[in-house]
Amino acid sequence: MRIIFFGSDDFAAVHLKKLLESSHAIVGCVTQPDRPKGRGMKLVESPIKFTAVSKKIPLLQPQTLKDEAVLSQLKSLNADVFVVVAYGKILSEKTLSIPKIFCVNVHGSLLPKYRGAAPIHWAITSGDTETGVTVMKMSKILDAGEIILQARLAIDAQDTAGSLRERMAQLGAATLIEALEQIGKNTHSLRRQDLSLVSYAPKLTKELGHIEWKEPAQKIHNLVRGLQPWPGAYTSVGGKMLKILQTQVTVTTSPLPPGTVIRIEKEGVEVATGQQALLILKVQPESGKSMDGRSFALGHKLAVGSRLC
Repeated sequence: MRIIFFGSDDFAAVHLKKLLESSHAIVGCVTQPDRPKGRGMKLVESPIKFTAVSKKIPLLQPQTLKDEAVLSQLKSLNADVFVVVAYGKILSEKTLSIPKIFCVNVHGSLLPKYRGAAPIHWAITSGDTETGVTVMKMSKILDAGEIILQARLAIDAQDTAGSLRERMAQLGAATLIEALEQIGKNTHSLRRQDLSLVSYAPKLTKELGHIEWKEPAQKIHNLVRGLQPWPGAYTSVGGKMLKILQTQVTVTTSPLPPGTVIRIEKEGVEVATGQQALLILKVQPESGKSMDGRSFALGHKLAVGSRLC
């Protein structure tokens, strides 16, 4: 089939690479305009642009998909299917109607669970042990399209959003290829989402990462995992922010108030919570580099009885 690929980040790039290895023809790529990034605010191109240019695939980087000239360009490529993966813009009804068959999207959850921008992160912070990917026919309502194919993926106990995302990209790419094969042979089926099971995974904010030590240790541990590598979970020590990068739940119970350092061990710093305790294994001080919890405690004179807040 003739496919136009819409995507912007490294997650999308895994899918594009898999498509380029398949029998399908990628007749165009659409990605976000180059964005300023870093301290020098230099313009940075997306991984999709890099691949499209290197493979000499026609490339579009529109500010908006509502521009009639852009819509005309998309029509001229005569695509059977649009494939959309982590593109970052909502496709209008006019855009959705262009391909001969329909538009396909890969979403990082088992829809209708976790519609929205951050399904991988919310699955971990919620303490789920399983997630997956959904390939769906796109509709005008975000993440509400009919399901073509799904694949399940276990969430490991120490998975972070970063590690789970890497595995999900591989699973999503393989599932996408399988779905496209069915579409090409017209053997696919479309299943409506059960509206009674819909839940949402809204955009992440830095404020979400603030640790409330009165919460159970397991909930805090899940927060740390789910917000790693961005935006990160954090607490405050001596008025300065401390990012918590890696933790472990312990069976310790303590009469000390939540957020109090119980002991400092070789493995890290054990802190009281609302239920059990949390061993802080790895941290990143404000304006500093990451280090193990014990080294931070020794270097910053963090003692038993100190409070994190």
